[in-house]
Amino acid sequence: MSPESKKLFNILILGVSFMFIFTAFQTCGNIAQTVITNLNSTEFHGSGYTSMSIIYGVFSASNLFSPSVVAIVGPQLSMVISGIFYSLYIAVFIQPSTWSFYTASVFIGIAAAVLWTAQGNCLTVNSDENTIGRNSGVFWALLQSSLFFGNLYIYFAWQGKTYISESDRRTVFIALTVTSLVGTVLFFLIRKQEDTKAPGEEDSADEILGNSSSSQNKIERAVAAFKRSIKLSFTKKILLLSVTTAYTGLELTFFSGVYGTCIGAVNRFGTEEKSLIGLSGIFIGVGEILGGGIFGLLSKNHRLGRNPVVMLGIIVHFIAFYLIFVNLPNNAPVAPMEGTDDVAYMIPSKEVAIFCSFLLGLGDSCFNTQLLSILGFMYAEDSAPAFAIFKFVQSICAAVAYFYSNYLLLQWQLLILVVVGFFGTIAFFAVEWQAAASLARGSDYSSI
Repeated sequence: MSPESKKLFNILILGVSFMFIFTAFQTCGNIAQTVITNLNSTEFHGSGYTSMSIIYGVFSASNLFSPSVVAIVGPQLSMVISGIFYSLYIAVFIQPSTWSFYTASVFIGIAAAVLWTAQGNCLTVNSDENTIGRNSGVFWALLQSSLFFGNLYIYFAWQGKTYISESDRRTVFIALTVTSLVGTVLFFLIRKQEDTKAPGEEDSADEILGNSSSSQNKIERAVAAFKRSIKLSFTKKILLLSVTTAYTGLELTFFSGVYGTCIGAVNRFGTEEKSLIGLSGIFIGVGEILGGGIFGLLSKNHRLGRNPVVMLGIIVHFIAFYLIFVNLPNNAPVAPMEGTDDVAYMIPSKEVAIFCSFLLGLGDSCFNTQLLSILGFMYAEDSAPAFAIFKFVQSICAAVAYFYSNYLLLQWQLLILVVVGFFGTIAFFAVEWQAAASLARGSDYSSI
C-alpha cells in the first residue's frame, strides 16, 4: 500500500471508529433527559443536563493536559482507552444510579479531551495542505453518520410510546454499549506512519506517535506539549478563532441535547412526540453528512476560501432559530415529565420541527469542517496543542450552555446563539482574510 493510500485508509478507519462510538454516545445524549424523566424519582435524582454540563466542564479543563497524555501514550492507544470510558458511561444507563451516573460523567469528560486531541493529531499526520480539506470533510461526514443510525433505531423502537419502560431503556442502552465497543476495537486498525523526515528536521508525526528514536524522552515531550498549548492560546488568530469555536460549543449543546428534549416535551405532537426525538436526530445527521460530503468534495477549490461556507452556515442557522422560535413553546426546554400544552406563534408543526433539525445539522457541518480544515492547515507542526485549545473552548462553552439549559426559556437560549454566532462568524472571516493576504504575499500560512 502506498503512503497516500495508507493515509486515506487511516482517515477512513478514524471516521468509521468515531461513527460507531458516537452513534452510541450522541444517541445517548439525545435521549438521556427524556429517559431520566421517565425514571422513578425515588430511585434516581440525576439530570441529563447536569451530567452533560459536568462532562463538558471536565472536558474543557482536561484539554490543558491532554496533549501531554497523547505525547506520552500515543494517539492510537489514547483513543482506545478513551473509547472504553465512553462505553462505560453509556452502560451506566442500563441500571442507573445517581452516584455512578455523575462519576461516569467526570471520567468521560477526561476521556473526551484525550480522544479529540488524539483525533486532531491523527487527522493532521495523515493529511497535507492539499488533502486536509478533503480529509476533514470525509471524517466529518463519517462521524456524523452516527446521528443517522442510532436515531433511526430510536424512531422505530419508540414509535407510539408516551412512556419509556425499564425494558425499553435496557434494550436500547445494551445495544448502544456494544456499538461503542465495536468502534473502540476498530482503532487498532489504524496504521502507524513511517518516519520520512530528513536528519535534524522536526516531524509532527514522530512527535505525536512517540517514536522511540526521538531525542526527547516521554516526560520532556509531555512538558513541551503543555508549554506549546499555553503559548499558542494567547496568539491573535487562536483568540479570534476561539470566538467561532465558542459558538460551535453553544450550538452543539442546543442541537445535541436541548432541541430533542424540546420536541419530546410538546404534547401537541401527540403519541409521536418521543419517536420524533429519533427522527429529529436522523435529520440532524442528514444535514451533517450532506455538509461534510459536499464541503469535502469542494475543498480543492481554494479560490473562494472558507468564508462562503461559514457564511452559509450562519444563514442556515439563523433561519433555523427563527423557525424554532415561532414553532415551539418557550417553556419546552424546562417542561416537566408531563410535557407542555403551550403554543408559540403557530400551532406546533412536526414538519417544521424536523426541517429545523436538518438546518441545524447542515449549519453545524459548515462551521466544524472549516474549523478543522483551518486548524489542520495553519498548525500542521503543532496539531496537538491547536486541537486541544479548540476542544477546550468548545467544551467549556458547551458546559455553560448545558448549565443554563436547566433554567432559561427557549427564546433566551436562541438569543444567545444568535449573538455569539454573529460575532463568531466575523472572527472567522478576519482569520481567513489574514490567511488569504499572507498566501498572496507568498508567506507561510502558519506564520499569520
